[in-house]
Amino acid sequence: VAQAENANPLYLSYKNGFNEFIPITAKKTIASDIQIGNPVSYKKAVSVLKEMNGIVEQASEEEIADASAMADKNGLFTCPHTGAALAVLLKLMSKRMISFESRVVVISTAHGLKFPEFKLKYHKGEFDFESKFKNLFVELPADTGKVMEEVEKQISLRRKKYS
Repeated sequence: VAQAENANPLYLSYKNGFNEFIPITAKKTIASDIQIGNPVSYKKAVSVLKEMNGIVEQASEEEIADASAMADKNGLFTCPHTGAALAVLLKLMSKRMISFESRVVVISTAHGLKFPEFKLKYHKGEFDFESKFKNLFVELPADTGKVMEEVEKQISLRRKKYS
């Protein structure tokens, strides 16, 4: 289970072996749809986690945003909630709790187009943290030819960079 650090009651309960659950007041998070401090299905989630020997981990705002941007650079256009799941995946891989050879499925429940403010704020560097994977904006006139020229230029630059 992936939770945002700003809304992490299941993670906190997991850390104490599910011996106690204390609802929290969730703080604002860029992963707004998982900004839950008192999950309704807590008991059911814990039951499944125990049965499946599951793990609960959290991701900071920076980790969420960076993971989402990293995925975008690889052809996806993710929502911040998927960013939380991807950030936790990366964290568990770095801790060797998931091997690099493993096949992992991360279900994306929304698309980046639903969160344009999040994307713009990240790429403009307007968060309280460094946007490590930001793409710089290129302003172009409303001219198909100019847009195609820029796309071809960017593709050429990337080919040179990776060849």
